[in-house]
Amino acid sequence: MKRHLVLTAAVGLSLGLNAASAESLRYATARDIYGFDPHSVTDSFTNIFVHHVYEPLVRYTAELEIEPALATHWEIIEPTRIRYHLREGVTFHQGQELDAEDVAMSLMRAVHPNSPLRGNLPGLVDVEIIDDLTVELIMSGPTPLLNNYLTNIFILDADWLREHNSVDPIDASRGEEGHTTSHANGTGPFVVESRRPDAMTVLAANPDWWDEPQHNLSRIVHTPIASAATRVSALLSGEIDLIEPAPLQDAQRIDSSPGVRMLEAPGLRSIMMGYNMSDTLVDGNVEGNPLQDLRVRQAFEHAIDMDLIRERIMRGKSRVSGALIAPEVPGWTEQMDQRLPYDPDRARELLAEAGYADGFAFNLNCPNDRYVNDEGICQAMASMLARVGLEPRLVTEPRQLHFQRVDDRQVDMYMLGWATLPMLDGFSVLSAMLHSTEGAFGTFTPPGYSNPRVDELTRAIEVELDEEKRRSMLVEALMLAKEDHAWLPLHQQPLSWAARDEVEVTQSADDLVRLWYARINR
Repeated sequence: MKRHLVLTAAVGLSLGLNAASAESLRYATARDIYGFDPHSVTDSFTNIFVHHVYEPLVRYTAELEIEPALATHWEIIEPTRIRYHLREGVTFHQGQELDAEDVAMSLMRAVHPNSPLRGNLPGLVDVEIIDDLTVELIMSGPTPLLNNYLTNIFILDADWLREHNSVDPIDASRGEEGHTTSHANGTGPFVVESRRPDAMTVLAANPDWWDEPQHNLSRIVHTPIASAATRVSALLSGEIDLIEPAPLQDAQRIDSSPGVRMLEAPGLRSIMMGYNMSDTLVDGNVEGNPLQDLRVRQAFEHAIDMDLIRERIMRGKSRVSGALIAPEVPGWTEQMDQRLPYDPDRARELLAEAGYADGFAFNLNCPNDRYVNDEGICQAMASMLARVGLEPRLVTEPRQLHFQRVDDRQVDMYMLGWATLPMLDGFSVLSAMLHSTEGAFGTFTPPGYSNPRVDELTRAIEVELDEEKRRSMLVEALMLAKEDHAWLPLHQQPLSWAARDEVEVTQSADDLVRLWYARINR
């Protein structure tokens, strides 16, 4: 089935661009990608960067609408059998033509037991090849969000994987590396020209891309700069064209500087605090676990002044929320978004009613380099909780250590951000954060939390194809979890980028930088 190969060198591919319009974009972020293997991580920053090189069957537009990509159209043959028709004439960067074998191998590679991405394509049983440009996805049951899932599953060349002993995926979170970590062969708008991990990655524009480019870039030069102050200085000095994120505390300084501007917009990512509701606290000074008591969890919400955090810590840029999802996400309602009012006296009353008038100790764990002003938010919350008689033991640390503690269940109260990607649907929160921990469900569900009705609704939503009925069940399940105070919602964090005036870049609510839409107007 495989095609005749037409090999092309990666370096220098951009020379076919119009020299008058070709521009190099210098782009800095707080961290580097994990590598180029698109099935080795669930990290959203790595995945969107790799999206410049690899492509899925369908993709999100800048407005977060699903549109054809490597597949031109699709049809439901049976509720569990969906046929995808592939785009003709698409070539990989090394010259191989895209065909059905590439799609079949890539999708099954993504759901391989070794792949941390396997949960992002639930229910895929097999991929059947119908002809060179047609595949059928065999699902374990009806899957209303199949195209949403597929936006995050990238297609690799089957022969290239075999040639480099990379048919099986790797798990970057375990430190595994392979040929696909440092090399790439995609179909996307940019080609990997060079890479020095933690220093610089250069992508060159692909003149043979099947799509009509909206960008005018010749290259993307990506530099990870961990220090926010250094990132801002590099932008202001003209060494960098675009930074993400841009610290909110520097927004006024950036906007008042010549030649640069802040780029801000509402975001989808909801920031929340999880509770350990198991039988004992990890770092407590009382018997049992007070966090199992609903009144205690209500007291925590009454104790935290989110309006003050928005004003002082988030510079007025965040959106205070009572829901675990943003308004743009299916399943959100205004009723769900209501918070308990800030009322420290009521917080003390509830603690006393629960038998903890003198408070209790617990650890409060937060990252200091993952979300916008994450450390500052947690410092403010620790102070507010202490004012009602509690004894939070604040721990802030780099994201790797923080999320390892969360995975190991070594936290009592902990910060998590969730943008519902790639689903862009309330089912993302229900399946990963509210369903009882069981099989592929409940990966991030707080220890000890379980609501049988939420579980029942989640499993029904997973296969319900009637959208009106499905939305109703989404709302019911999310409202039940809200009444349980399973999580403590804080806010939707803002998008916060900064760029030189000549850079034209589109911001999407998912906070993912799609540079195939970028232009430089020098």
